[in-house]
Order: sequence, then C-alpha cells, then structure tokens
Amino acid sequence: MAQEKQIIQTEKAPKAIGPYSQAVRVGSLIFTAGQIGLDPQSGELIAPDIENQTRQALTNLKHILEAAGASLSDVIKTTVFLQDMTEFPRMNAVYAEFFPQNPPARSTVAVAALPKGARVEIEAIARLP
Repeated sequence: MAQEKQIIQTEKAPKAIGPYSQAVRVGSLIFTAGQIGLDPQSGELIAPDIENQTRQALTNLKHILEAAGASLSDVIKTTVFLQDMTEFPRMNAVYAEFFPQNPPARSTVAVAALPKGARVEIEAIARLP
C-alpha cells in the first residue's frame, strides 16, 4: 500500500516562489525544496554575500524540518548548489556551523544561475526521529 504524502508548510520559511511545496513527508522521510537565502517576511535575499545567504538558507531548512517534526540532526543527505564554486570554502565554513557532529552525506555542484540571483541553494532529505 502506497504511503500518503503530507505537504509541510511553515510561515517561518519563505513561501514557495513557484508550483512546489516547502517540503513533502512520505512515511518517515522528509524531502525539502531547495532553499536560498530569502528572508521569510520580505521574500528578498538577506544579503549579497555567500556566508549570510548560506546561513539563511540553512535557517530556512531548519524551520521547515521543525514544522515536519524533525531537526537538522535528522538530515541524511543534502545537495548544495553554488553559483560560483570558488565560494565553496566560505559556504563550507558556515555549513559546518549547522552540522558540527555527524554531518549528513552531501553533494555540491556548480550551476549557471539560481533563483533571484542567489549565490547558494540547499535542499535536504531527513528522517523523522
């Protein structure tokens, strides 16, 4: 029997800027949409630099996971999309602040462009505790 999918939505993270959900839960797994460094209230990028955009993207992910009943410590896998791979070390330093112990598996790829001119986008797969 197929498990039902549950749409996850929170006001603590930016509203979707297209036809997608902030996250979807199926069984004990949570799949988030990619998050960029948008301020949830204004819908605008928090700052032009990679550090602040990474911090905000991960904070947005944190709030989405909490709305689903999980936390960053429940993340199994992330995918990081960078507009400029030379910014990897700076993104990575902020990323490490959010995953100080037992970090999830991760892929990082360079892309030609991201929504709203963002420098970084991060998506996650997590499990419910």
